[in-house]
Amino acid sequence: MIRTGEQYRDSIRDGREVYVNGERVSDVTRHPMFKPLVDIRARIYDMQHDAATKAVMTYRDAASGDECATGLKLPYTQDDWHAKRSATDLVLEDVGGVVTRVGDETVGEMWSLYDGQDVLNEVDPQFSRNIERHIHRVIAEDPFHVSANTDPKGDRSKRPQDQDPDMLLHVVRETDAGIIVRGAKYETAAAYSNQAFTKPTIANWGDAELSDYAVGFICDLSSPNLKFICRTGFAGRAPLEDYPLANRFDEVDTLVIFDDVLIPWENVLFYRHTKAASFIRATLHRYSAFAFVQRGLKMADMMIGAALWNARQTGLDKQQAVQEKLSQLAVYREGINAHLTASIATAERSPAGLLMPNQSLLFTGRVLACSQLHEMMHIARELCGGQICVTPDAASFRAPETAPWLDKFYTVNDNWMADDRRKLLAFARDLLNSDYAGHRLTFQLFAQSPPFAHLAAVYRNFDWNEPARFVQKSAGLSERINAAPARVPKAKAA
Repeated sequence: MIRTGEQYRDSIRDGREVYVNGERVSDVTRHPMFKPLVDIRARIYDMQHDAATKAVMTYRDAASGDECATGLKLPYTQDDWHAKRSATDLVLEDVGGVVTRVGDETVGEMWSLYDGQDVLNEVDPQFSRNIERHIHRVIAEDPFHVSANTDPKGDRSKRPQDQDPDMLLHVVRETDAGIIVRGAKYETAAAYSNQAFTKPTIANWGDAELSDYAVGFICDLSSPNLKFICRTGFAGRAPLEDYPLANRFDEVDTLVIFDDVLIPWENVLFYRHTKAASFIRATLHRYSAFAFVQRGLKMADMMIGAALWNARQTGLDKQQAVQEKLSQLAVYREGINAHLTASIATAERSPAGLLMPNQSLLFTGRVLACSQLHEMMHIARELCGGQICVTPDAASFRAPETAPWLDKFYTVNDNWMADDRRKLLAFARDLLNSDYAGHRLTFQLFAQSPPFAHLAAVYRNFDWNEPARFVQKSAGLSERINAAPARVPKAKAA
């Protein structure tokens, strides 16, 4: 059943071996670099019980009669997707910023395996039963579920077998209890979550039908022999007043070391079968891309809001050149919104009977959101002006010797006083210019996969047959020529 925030905190006080800045962390729920996100995830759990938000955040499961989290519900109808979208919007509105790795976006990766049960059955029917059991376990027990992504990889010109084999996570031996795995994975939020869907990221196992690197499983993040080596967080580096986003929304990334970790057989979702591994890589973001793109929409709202308030503060919002640039941001924002909306409106039935967003529209929307993000950030920077990189910190606005001068030069008029001006510039700086802003921009290459993978997903899912058919007819081409390749999903419109 749905958990409370305190139950979540208790679940990660399990003695796990977490390191940051070269030091062992005794309690991730209290450490200053982890606490902000732990508190946000706890707040999401508490929103499922809060009378003001409960109706949006939960649903009553028809089979069990229990209240469950909306974000974890298997999607069968368009209403299910509208409910998920509303729940995510409510969370982002409640916390006042964008959080990516909080569970709703990663559980969708498991649904892709649910669609691939025929492939799993070729390996072992038990694997198919495992994925179904874990999907329903996530719904019933409400864990904080994340995703284990890329490996260190090492020298990518070589096969993993031709270098240190641990550069890619692999199985070192089998036991009656399960498989023993060794290697490492980068996982955002792993240090303060409960479990991770761990799977291969590249088909680097060669042409062999079987490979010890082609393995996918659910990892209990409290398992023995796991080590969590985290990058330095942004929280606490500078005052909250000066960096309101970096101090609250930094989702700490972790190199998770698997030092001969036992994965029980019931947690193995596929093993050795390269066809299963290839299937999951090709369809991994079939559902989860929706949650990522939706967060891109909220990022666009933040950029528009920061730029718009700056233009209004300084009286530039009536200038045509400023309106044109604001309109560029609006077109970008509405382009993302249109793809999300249309992907639900023209959703497709998956092989397992789930309802997946229209794949072509979803993946082209992702390309739009990610490929133009850096350009939109620069437009927003331009609209905010150079003051976001030169404004003194909040302490200077309070110090007796400097406050009068800053009040003088940062007060715009009777409506816009220096304190509001400083707050807006600090927000815009953190959103667009800070170390945290650069990290979030680069993070798209990790969280949503690199651009070539985005375009590959579009190629696999776009309906090439219809444009080819139309030109074949219009140009009078011979009917003997081959039609365009069929789409990969072979899904029916819902």
